[in-house]
Amino acid sequence: MISRAIILAAGHGKRMRPLTEHTPKPLLSVGGKTLIETHIEQLRDGGVSHIIINTGRLGQQFENKLGNGKYYGVNLTYSHEGDEPLETGGGIVNALPLFNDEFFIAINGDIWTDYDYSLLRKRTATHCHLVLVNNPEHNPQGDFAFSKGRVSNMLSGCTPCFTFSGIAVYARALFKGATHTAFPLTPLLRQAVDNAQASAERYTGKWFDIGTPQRLTELDQLLLKPKR
Repeated sequence: MISRAIILAAGHGKRMRPLTEHTPKPLLSVGGKTLIETHIEQLRDGGVSHIIINTGRLGQQFENKLGNGKYYGVNLTYSHEGDEPLETGGGIVNALPLFNDEFFIAINGDIWTDYDYSLLRKRTATHCHLVLVNNPEHNPQGDFAFSKGRVSNMLSGCTPCFTFSGIAVYARALFKGATHTAFPLTPLLRQAVDNAQASAERYTGKWFDIGTPQRLTELDQLLLKPKR
């Protein structure tokens, strides 16, 4: 079973300004807790014991806030990238030396979900296993087609199509030959899908992409709303 994960937290968070002028987006609070603390606790509860956090601008704030992870019952390691982040693909390649296992979980640091990571720990795939969700308002066309357990890149008029949640299992093989430069992850995922090296699942639980201050406020109000 998978025991390691990486939380991708190195982005500038430009769309979240002015909130991110002095605070990295995953360290913003929602529902009384920072986004990244929620991820850490959910991964821990799902059985993940070692978590890597890749950081960029203002990255030292993560280590100052979270320490070595002892408080949360996990082992935290940091992959600092400096002021110019390596994007999602380059960030993972830069952090690969910190992984000992063939497979690991990866999570975008700027989402919120109630996904159960204990289920994902059992997943393996040739190159990647993607968690897909229903399309939010800001991404109505989706990212990948998914039907009868098979994932494919979107074609004109394909249905149904879903949004990549930013939650996945990756194999080290996905990054074979990748350079230590800044590059996005999506082209590698699409290549793996085209080569039948990817699997997927659809998650219908709670999932939010915290891409703007408005979405952060809406989620914060939802989580703090008294339960009846």
